[in-house]
Order: sequence, then C-alpha cells, then structure tokens
Amino acid sequence: MKNQYNLAWNEILINSLGFAPVRLKWFILSPLLLLCKPCLAQDLEPRSYTNIPIGLNFLAAGIVHSEGELSPAPTAPITDANLTIDAAVIGYAHTFALAGSSSKIDLSTTRVCYEGSATINSERLYADRCGYGDPTIRLTWNFFGAPALEPKDFSSWQQGVVVGASMQIALPIGSYDSGKLLNTGTNRWVFRPGIGMSHKLGRWYYDLIASVRLYGDNDEYFNDTRLQQEPQYTLQGHLIYNISRGHWVSLNANLFFGGETKKDNIASSDDQRNSRFGITYSIPVSAQHSVKLYANTGVITEVGNDFDTFGALWQYRF
Repeated sequence: MKNQYNLAWNEILINSLGFAPVRLKWFILSPLLLLCKPCLAQDLEPRSYTNIPIGLNFLAAGIVHSEGELSPAPTAPITDANLTIDAAVIGYAHTFALAGSSSKIDLSTTRVCYEGSATINSERLYADRCGYGDPTIRLTWNFFGAPALEPKDFSSWQQGVVVGASMQIALPIGSYDSGKLLNTGTNRWVFRPGIGMSHKLGRWYYDLIASVRLYGDNDEYFNDTRLQQEPQYTLQGHLIYNISRGHWVSLNANLFFGGETKKDNIASSDDQRNSRFGITYSIPVSAQHSVKLYANTGVITEVGNDFDTFGALWQYRF
C-alpha cells in the first residue's frame, strides 16, 4: 500500500505542476529569458522586443529559487503539498541582421534540483531529485521599427514602436526516466511562437507580448501511457523605467491559460487560469558586465501557481 501511495504522490506532483514539463520549465528558464530578451519564466520577460545593436555576443549564468504550494488539479486527492526548486542556468546569445532589422538567436540549458512533500491519506510523503532540463533555442526578429545598427551607430538612434516575432524550441534531450513520473526533462518537443511590441516614451517603456506553447506527445510516459497536452497561451505586459544606460527597473504581470493534459486520451482537468506579478532590476557593473535581480509571485491561481520565485543573473557582453 505504501508503494501505491508513493506512486500517487509522484502522479500528483506531475498533475499539480500543471503538466510538470511546463511548470518546471518556467522555473528553470526564467533567468535565461532575462538574458535572451535583454528575460525567465508563465513568463515575465521585460524588454523582449527592444532593439539592441547587432554583432554582439552575450554569456549569462544565474541561479533561481522557487518554492510554494502546488495548487493541485481538482481531481488530485492530496493536502499540504509543497515544492522547492533550485536551478543553475547558463546561456549564450548572438545579435545579427535579418532582412535589414535586428535579430537575435539564443541558447540555454539548466541543471535543476527539487524536493517536495504532500499528505496522502494522513501519511506524509517526500520526493527529491536532480537532473538536466531540456535545452532551448530561440530566434527573435524585430521586423518593424528596429533597424540593424552597429554599436557605433546605435547610440544616436531613438526608439519609437518596435514590433517583433520569435520562435523558441525546447529539445527533448534533458534528464528523463520513463520509470519515474517526476522528471526535469519532458521527452517531447515544445514549440513556442510569439509576437510582441515595445514602445519608448521618454525614460519609460512599455511591452505587450503574446505567445503560445505547442506540445508534442510523450509516447514514453510512465507505465506505457501516452501523454498529450493542449496549447497553453500567455499574455504579458511590462512597465519599465530607464534610470540610465543599462540601469532599469520593470514591473511585470501576465495571464496564462489552457494547457490541459490527457493520459491515454483521458482528460486530467488541470487546465490553468493563472496570473503572476513580479519585478526585475538590472544594474550595470561595468561596460561589459551587468547583473539582473528578479522576483515574482502568483496572484491568481487555479492550478499550480501558489509559489514565489527569486533569481539572479550575471551577463557578460563581448
């Protein structure tokens, strides 16, 4: 019977994480998103579509800590569920010209350790594991209002409205064991197209972004089960104040919904209607080095959003 309880606990972790691959992914990529979109995680990604000079390279490394309640799906028979995640992230980005406009390609990978506990039938159960997340690659193209400029010409350019599009792909090569329900890798492809705009008014910027995650199937889910997931949609907005060059602060908010999972075509009732709020602070250390600090929390929750996240990211430009 205890083995059955442990199996149930693992199953619940997957469901309550909102389709584990998605929620875990949000935790571990949040810092890198701050890099890749000069962004993280239901994402809060300020300055995603702001123009930057071409011919630049960026290296970034950071840490992120998340903890909180799991807010399981209505069908999950658990109480007092909590999860803690600590992750190390590393990434690289390069800016270049595409059809006369600025573009960027970025790559990121992560190492994640997590532990959690929950009460099932009056018994307290625990789970913990470390592994590598699925690496991601993303192309961003600011096709309107963002001319491709060398650094020497960029300083005299004045931004108005910038509109761009992006495509991010998560590669299914992270740590995955089909004999376990809780994994850092997802064993499936994830495609995330997005579109957004940025507008500068004096020292103020505002960003509006929309994206959707499209999930491939995991045909090697636990116990020879096929895992499927509906698309998950994200809307986000950011209000940014530019203190000085490279020194800014942003208030961030989002709404994400959808993403219900099915196991062998049986719905899990774990689709989301959630929202988060956060703050990002970027400060230059030198001409080539900068540090970003950020924090966010769930403000509207149906499934898997009662957690707080804190992170720090170092970035080197060359």
